[in-house]
Amino acid sequence: MRFGILGPLDIRTDDGVPVDPGGPRPRALLTLLLLAAGRTVTAEHLTDGLYGSQPPAGAANALQSQISRLRRRLGPHAPIEAVPAGYRLAVPPDAVDAHRFARLAAQGRTALAAGDPARAADRLRAALALWRGPALPDLPDAHAETARLAELRLTAVQDRVEADLALGGGPELVAELRALLADHPLAERLYGQLMRALHAAGRPAEALAVYEDARRALADELGADPSPELSALHLELLRQTRPAPHRPRLPAQLTGFVGRDGELARIAALLTAPDARLVTLTGPGGAGKTRLAVEAARAHPDAYLVELAPLADGARVPYAVLAALGVRAGLRSTAVDGLDRLCGALEDREALLVLDNCEHLVEDAARFAGLLLGRCPGVRVLATSREALGITGEVLVPVEPLPAGAAQRLFLERARVVRPGFDGHACVPDVCRALDGLPLAIELAAARLRTLEPEELAARLDDRFRLLSRGDRTKAPRHRTLRAVVEWSWDLLDAEERELAERLTVFAGSATVRAVREVCGTPDPEDLLDSLAEKSFLEVAGGRYRMLETIRAFAAEHAARHLDTDALRDAHAAYFLRLAERAQPLLRGGGQLPWLARLAAEHADLDAALRHLAGADRAGALRLMALLSWFWRLRGLHGEQVPRARALLAAVGDVPPPGLVEEYVLCALNALSGDDGDPAAEEALHARVETLLDSLDGPLRLPYVLVLWSVVTGPRPAANARALRLAGTDPWAGALLDMGLGLQARFAGRPGEAEEALTRALAGFRATGDRWGMANCLEPLGMYAHARGDDDAALGLLDEGLALVRELDAPEETADLLRSRGVVLLRRGDAAGAADHFERATALARTAGAGDKAAGAWRGLGDAARLSGDTARARVLYEEALRMCAANWFSVGEIVRVLIGLGRTAAAEGKAEDAREWFRQAAVAAGDSASVLELAEAAEALASVAEMPERAAVLLGAGAGLRGAPAREDPDVARTEEALRARLSPEAYMAAFERGVRLRAAAVEEARGKVGERRDAAG
Repeated sequence: MRFGILGPLDIRTDDGVPVDPGGPRPRALLTLLLLAAGRTVTAEHLTDGLYGSQPPAGAANALQSQISRLRRRLGPHAPIEAVPAGYRLAVPPDAVDAHRFARLAAQGRTALAAGDPARAADRLRAALALWRGPALPDLPDAHAETARLAELRLTAVQDRVEADLALGGGPELVAELRALLADHPLAERLYGQLMRALHAAGRPAEALAVYEDARRALADELGADPSPELSALHLELLRQTRPAPHRPRLPAQLTGFVGRDGELARIAALLTAPDARLVTLTGPGGAGKTRLAVEAARAHPDAYLVELAPLADGARVPYAVLAALGVRAGLRSTAVDGLDRLCGALEDREALLVLDNCEHLVEDAARFAGLLLGRCPGVRVLATSREALGITGEVLVPVEPLPAGAAQRLFLERARVVRPGFDGHACVPDVCRALDGLPLAIELAAARLRTLEPEELAARLDDRFRLLSRGDRTKAPRHRTLRAVVEWSWDLLDAEERELAERLTVFAGSATVRAVREVCGTPDPEDLLDSLAEKSFLEVAGGRYRMLETIRAFAAEHAARHLDTDALRDAHAAYFLRLAERAQPLLRGGGQLPWLARLAAEHADLDAALRHLAGADRAGALRLMALLSWFWRLRGLHGEQVPRARALLAAVGDVPPPGLVEEYVLCALNALSGDDGDPAAEEALHARVETLLDSLDGPLRLPYVLVLWSVVTGPRPAANARALRLAGTDPWAGALLDMGLGLQARFAGRPGEAEEALTRALAGFRATGDRWGMANCLEPLGMYAHARGDDDAALGLLDEGLALVRELDAPEETADLLRSRGVVLLRRGDAAGAADHFERATALARTAGAGDKAAGAWRGLGDAARLSGDTARARVLYEEALRMCAANWFSVGEIVRVLIGLGRTAAAEGKAEDAREWFRQAAVAAGDSASVLELAEAAEALASVAEMPERAAVLLGAGAGLRGAPAREDPDVARTEEALRARLSPEAYMAAFERGVRLRAAAVEEARGKVGERRDAAG
């Protein structure tokens, strides 16, 4: 039988038949018994509940009568038992919705605290669904119990909102939270959740206003200030701005798409045909190739637009595709070849790449498409070009003029933008026919209806074409038509508009009003820009203006005749140098997110400025490269800068210009971040950088020099004194130094010192607002908490780090933190949750083309399979992880752990000799690591297969000595220790263990040698 008291009393048998308990008194009595289902309720409590503080005479007999009547109503399904102290309803608590609610809500709260918001949300929703109205309506005087249940309900609602926020919710929660606050105006937790929901919805101003509402409500009603938690949230939001919007794969269009149904159908068929993986839309400028390609790509679930028009160098094509995909290298990653990284990201995906405007890089685009399609069998390419790419397997789709009906519909639609209510005119068909059905020509002409009558428009176009007929007849007719329309539209601009249009050609991408004002020297350009946009010379979106490529080419011809283009490019470079100078310190503080987004939007023009300065002002080029180096690292763009850095370094020579030592060093570090350089030249450059750093007195103007140098060289404690001198008193540099010292101590096996330094670093980065720094401290601090056995604290720290790296849009770092979180879950017994984390990390890393990060996640999956007893699957996963490991100093640890995983798998299958050999290889590989932690793990692995228990205990001690503490959080190590303690006396175990602590690496070397001797003896 099931009972409901969270709403009107509801009783149903197991097959759903309702049961009527009787009138108000039996209902109240049953409710009192249900609140204590399965437990005794005293007669006094029941009497008080039924009659209040003044029971009638004979209340005891009346209670017995009520009990008897209720028994008859309930029948055998829910017996009411008389016990010495009172009565008991003999049903399990879970049969009552209130108790079931409490259980589910508690499970949800536990899952939330454990960092599993998905399970929390599921449990809490199930709990809240049990409520059918106000609780206990049949006990109108049970105020305390009713209030208790209402408070539990509110807490569950807030916990569910917390879980939804953790799962990425926000906009959909705002209305619910406002309604809850209307009923609970002093609930500070609700205020905080509403602030976070508004912030996630991109409404930061409203989020901050909610804090003021809370402050006033608390002051007016309680005379109190907001809690420290709410105040801290307010401060955090003050330091942030609107989160960066999700990068759209295909651009949203401001106008409707007219016609082309036949072409869309043909392209759709080709893009699903097995033998048409490269489809190229060909046609003259203005034919509508780009728009047609974008509309065709919308039907594909994984399509990306790659704009090649801004590129001046065909070698940058792979990096343009990486940017469109949102794939970026991690800060510590070596700058591998762009095509290799791209193939790693796409090798198992069925993506569609729209390569737009290939004509000026047609050979490079063709070479790139051929290589990519050959290596990534699931990828298709839809290209737009004025000529074919000319490679085997290419299918050409000529983009013909619009047919008459579609051309006229396009004209009417665009005309109504500038002349609302325009219903057409007799001359429209003639105009469209004269314009050869070219979409861009039609749009330019229709835009003129703002100032011209249709008859006047037709007459002027007719004059223009009569002049055209005497022009260059060697050009294709449609090309002559488009040029005529562009020239005619150009001639209708006033002098100020033409001059600004010419100056705008200096921008490689889109431009803000401020950039136009400063680069073009136009004091108030807003009206002119809007006028050019209205006349279809510019596109405008998000406050940024962009010139159509066909228009840009035409305007550039005029600019070359009328302007000092070198001076214009100088002004452009100077503006973007100033922008980089302004951004540089803000990228290391609370303004990190908005300035990352700002520089990303300016990436094409920053590149153009650097390209110009490299030829015109090498000192300026060094300055700009240095200022952008930290942005490139945070955004994973450093790989595409390696050739440019090498060329600039060669042009500057071996001696830095006066006052630019730091800039020269950063250029060298960019050059050294590639993986394909000449070893001898790189060794000489390393030495040169060392000498230059030694020559600096400090403090550094660009303190991220210290990070990038350590990324290139690995941890170098010998350079600590120099780093301390160069850091000076800058707060960010101080936090960075503490982080470096903490990581060095961690790698050296000094956990106490490491945790102390990393805690200082975290506080320093919190003070500056740098999310990158905070995230890099939170991961090791979380794992130290896990090592101490405080998994709740560990998961909290890792979750905070995950939130930060997601804000930074850092997939590699997100994969790292997910893997670490999976390790904690696995070791606390949640194999399914751990596997889910490892799989998510794998997907993220593979999407980012980060093989070494994917290797770590695959190794985690191998651990989960092995600890669950599936050694066959574990071996496959470990082998795949080993295949993915990259060859760099920070991947050595992963290789060691994978080898250990293979050895533990062999040991679990009873293959002790195979296990020893895997562990020996792990110990050898650990010798190449900059950290002692890998050698500690190899020691503990060797201990698990040592034949003599004393030798095993020595190796466990060596592992603890190298790490600085025993690894009792590791179930493999704990199992080995337990087995050894069972075989040795406490005194013998501790003596051997302490000997290993003293021997450290020597014990591992001896054990490794013995395994090698056994292998050689076995032949």
